[in-house]
Amino acid sequence: MIPKVFKEVIDLGDGREISIETGKLAKQAHGSVVVQSGKCMMLCTVVSNYKQSPVDFLPLTVDYREKFAAAGRYPGGFFKREARPSDGEVLTMRLVDRVLRPLFPKDYHSEVQVMIQLMSHDENVMPDAMAGLAASAAIQLSDFPFECPISEARVGRINGEFVINPTRAQLAESDIDMMIGASADSVMMVEGEMDEISEEEMADAIKFAHEAIKVQCAAQVKLAEAFGKKETREYEGEREDEALEKKVYDMAYDKVYAIAKAGSAKHERTAAFAEIKDGIKATFSEEELADFGDLVSKYYSKAEKSAIRNLTLDEGLRLDGRKTDEIRPIWCEVDYLPSTHGSSIFSRGETQALATVTLGTSRDANKIDMPSYEGEENFYLHYNFPPFCTGEARPLRGTSRREVGHGNLAQRGLKGMIPADCPYTVRVVSEVLESNGSSSMATVCAGTMALMDAGVQMTRPVSGIAMGLISDAESGKYAVLSDILGDEDHLGDMDFKVTGTSEGITACQMDIKVKGLSYEILVNALKQARDGRLHILGKLTDTIQAPNADVKEHAPTMVTRRVPNEFIGALIGPGGKVIQEMQKETETTIVINEDPVTEEGIVEILGVGKKGIDAVMAKIDAILFKPTVGSVYEVKVIKMLDFGAVVEYMDAPGNEVLLHVSELAWERTENVSDVVNMDDVFDVKYFGLDPRTRKEKVSRKAILPKPEGYVARPPRDDKRSGGRDNRGSRDNRGRDDRKPREEKKD
Repeated sequence: MIPKVFKEVIDLGDGREISIETGKLAKQAHGSVVVQSGKCMMLCTVVSNYKQSPVDFLPLTVDYREKFAAAGRYPGGFFKREARPSDGEVLTMRLVDRVLRPLFPKDYHSEVQVMIQLMSHDENVMPDAMAGLAASAAIQLSDFPFECPISEARVGRINGEFVINPTRAQLAESDIDMMIGASADSVMMVEGEMDEISEEEMADAIKFAHEAIKVQCAAQVKLAEAFGKKETREYEGEREDEALEKKVYDMAYDKVYAIAKAGSAKHERTAAFAEIKDGIKATFSEEELADFGDLVSKYYSKAEKSAIRNLTLDEGLRLDGRKTDEIRPIWCEVDYLPSTHGSSIFSRGETQALATVTLGTSRDANKIDMPSYEGEENFYLHYNFPPFCTGEARPLRGTSRREVGHGNLAQRGLKGMIPADCPYTVRVVSEVLESNGSSSMATVCAGTMALMDAGVQMTRPVSGIAMGLISDAESGKYAVLSDILGDEDHLGDMDFKVTGTSEGITACQMDIKVKGLSYEILVNALKQARDGRLHILGKLTDTIQAPNADVKEHAPTMVTRRVPNEFIGALIGPGGKVIQEMQKETETTIVINEDPVTEEGIVEILGVGKKGIDAVMAKIDAILFKPTVGSVYEVKVIKMLDFGAVVEYMDAPGNEVLLHVSELAWERTENVSDVVNMDDVFDVKYFGLDPRTRKEKVSRKAILPKPEGYVARPPRDDKRSGGRDNRGSRDNRGRDDRKPREEKKD
């Protein structure tokens, strides 16, 4: 029996639709939906254990995978099976996780798994823009305790007009690529890149996306009502003890407030807070701590958070003694590492990043092979966050999702300032050496300086800053914090990171934890962030004012050359012999690509030192050499023959032509060696193709004066007996009078 299917359709307003369907697939999951737009289809399932996990956080896992069969393709590699998630899939997981996680109750600790799979791909639909919608719609069909439906939408701007969920082709023309996550009431997450836009333009883009999200949230509610809204499950929440909470609060608040106001360093402050906590625990017996020690820790954390927030709201002071808009001390250095192509150190307070730049050819591009997208990145950034940077010792388990996300944010902030005509593939690597607040923004700053140190001609330098917000809904007070500490990251109501140039914003990432944040506060926060960005930018340009004019001596120089398509074979040679020999002889790297439009060959020559590159360019010039009819060229004899000499053009080594014995001199020449010898150098005149031999013709005698009394031999008379062109008449002469030959006898 075909199951009953429930469906809701969302109109995107330009002829496109998104449908949400349930009831046909994955019915044993606690909630499942199929979301479709065009030919793009994704299945989302959600499951949550009924037993609470023995942890003090929500064990939520969001998993997004793209199946290669969805695009009619095979997975790459030896094992033809999807394996670990790609960076693109990890980034989509993070986008969904950041919106879902705050909407579960704080005391809900049952394991939750959200699985989203791309089952059918449409090249005109970017599936990551619908992943949040799919996840929320599936949760609405479950019995999970979840506050309200949410959705995510991508917004672009083409020719000044905002577009919801643009295609990849449209996105290439857009100056904004932002993903917004929100409920019907509040914006919760923003991430994206922009082409130096203003703070007001960014706020307008968020508003536009939010209006579309409201429609998507309403569709989820309708679908859940039609399907039959389930009763929210009951679960065992955390223990609470109001009397104990008040006791801990009274014991901790004033002490924490005093230490917070003292403006101490991270380790000193952490130790002082730990001492207060230990002192409070010491007032309880071992039996009491065994019974409710976890509550004591929980209530102490609440008291600590309250004291620090109130210090900022009431006195405008922060944990390290700064004012709300004050930036920590900064020092920078470039060219720190002697062997890299570019390097820099950026230190801001207790956060430090060491960035390196490596220059390469198109062969070094980062290849992206996903079912929904195939391409290459000629600029990419990798971010590493080792445990020692926070004073911890823990095992390394490969690249974390956090490292992928932070590196992607920094890359998006910088890539717009890499000029389109940059001949190199550029890789930036950021090693975070110390961390106490926004190492991703330190990566942007260090990356900018390292790129300029490497001689990459950035359009404009980029700086980045991490911001925070503390607000009190009852009093209406709020404080925007510039350059937040790690401790301030989790106690605020909004944390956001903004990168940009002197002209505008290039990338952002926001997580908004309070409902109904006004756009006025958002714009004010962005403007304060701009002041901070420009302050930091000044520190960067004080260290290195502009990109170095040239790459370093030990760094490779890149030269590109366009070659007509018909010469590519000669440049490569049989089996690659010519190009391989060139690379070996000149100690260069040569890469040949085809221009998809003109079909010309684009030759990239990468080498350290001018000598090798010049030698390759000379070889290419020789291969492309075309002599002009009537011109005189200097040649060298490279081979002696009985009927002439083979000569090589001095301007194009490797280009040879036969100088016939009859063109050596005006006098009759019996032996070639009577006139020229091996390695002789002289001039010849080029006549183009000889109409009789159909071969190129050059002449030495044509540029020599005729000897006195010289008489040219009369031209051959083709009509005389034996002439080739008279053969027909000769053969016919008397032919009819001849007797036929007698047949041979057997």
